[in-house]
Amino acid sequence: MGRRRFLSGAALAGASLAGAAASGGPAAGDESGAGGGCGPAGPALAPFHGPHQLSVLGAPRRSSAFVAFDVTAGDRAGLTELLRTLTARARFLTSGGTPDPVGVTGPPADSGLLGGRLPSGALAVTVGVGAALFDDRFGLSRLRPRRLTTMPPFPDDDLRPDWCHGDLGLHLHADDPDTVLHALRDIARHTRGGLQVRWRMDGFTSPPRPSGTPRNLLGFKDGTAGPDAGDAREMDRLVWVGRGSGEPGWAVGGSYQAVRLIRMLVEFWDRVSLGEQERMVGRVKESGAPLDGDAEHDVPDYAEDPKGDVVPLDAHIRRANPRTATTADQRILRRAYNYDRGMDGNGNLDMGLLFCCYQQDLARQFETIQRRLAGEPLADYVKPFGGGYFFVLPGVRDDTDWYGRGLLT
Repeated sequence: MGRRRFLSGAALAGASLAGAAASGGPAAGDESGAGGGCGPAGPALAPFHGPHQLSVLGAPRRSSAFVAFDVTAGDRAGLTELLRTLTARARFLTSGGTPDPVGVTGPPADSGLLGGRLPSGALAVTVGVGAALFDDRFGLSRLRPRRLTTMPPFPDDDLRPDWCHGDLGLHLHADDPDTVLHALRDIARHTRGGLQVRWRMDGFTSPPRPSGTPRNLLGFKDGTAGPDAGDAREMDRLVWVGRGSGEPGWAVGGSYQAVRLIRMLVEFWDRVSLGEQERMVGRVKESGAPLDGDAEHDVPDYAEDPKGDVVPLDAHIRRANPRTATTADQRILRRAYNYDRGMDGNGNLDMGLLFCCYQQDLARQFETIQRRLAGEPLADYVKPFGGGYFFVLPGVRDDTDWYGRGLLT
């Protein structure tokens, strides 16, 4: 089957959720300035309470699920109760403990997937809201975060409406698949009548092979370069919304999330020569080193290669992060996962990247990177088909607080 025919079939078949910048963007793993599937990572276990949702900074865990919901609550009071309930479940699921008994005649208090007592620290939860939540249903239009829009299509996208957007976004990640599934079932059970799943994609990360940053399904190390999630000053500069930013007061402490579902056309990629693959990405496949370096974390010296004789001018790493003074504030905190959905309707492998990144300003950071990546050679082998923009709500500060309290009170 030819590549064009395959692409046409892939668009019809239902593919994948994978996040990355347009044109496959940070699909090959790199430097969108975004820090990739791993790269400099924050704390593995983040506390639930605080001014931010610190799950944003936590290192990606082995298993993950991104779920977008439509809010079906009928009014503002219903939305308030929904967010209170979601907070209570997230607090319990991340903190651990024994579910409250419901009596002998009722259904079990818990699915039982993890046994009778939930472990503490096994799960991370991140909650965001989409632009659609700020329509006329709940009287929130004047409180919409200033930079929150519906994710637009980029030049190399093939977006499917049923895999895009949502009123509310939920990211769950843990070290074990059953922990993620348990949390998803628990939240779905307790929010029934207020939320309806719009789309869902499960992902995974792999251990280093053989060392360094984990690899994506193109076989390249994914996320070598990126800001240090453990540097609070850097996160305040690139990730968190602060005071004086022009945002509504309730939004301070939040962040903008871009999720991209990116299918990788691996059956074609696997027939490309190693040299061509490396020139498209700009890195040595085995070591992860830039083509002008020796080790994974060597910094490419583009000034010494102005014509792209070593690292091509259209290489993914060079377009994603030109490493200039003027592009330093465009970096993003990248959190990427692989996904595998088996086969599509044409019998082709359906796998790719579930890309997620966080930033202060979608236009300044994520969208600027996407424009640079438009038309890159890698775009022939990665095809974004879904995802959306969400505003990650400020953190839950204590036991009396809840997601979105500042927005709704």
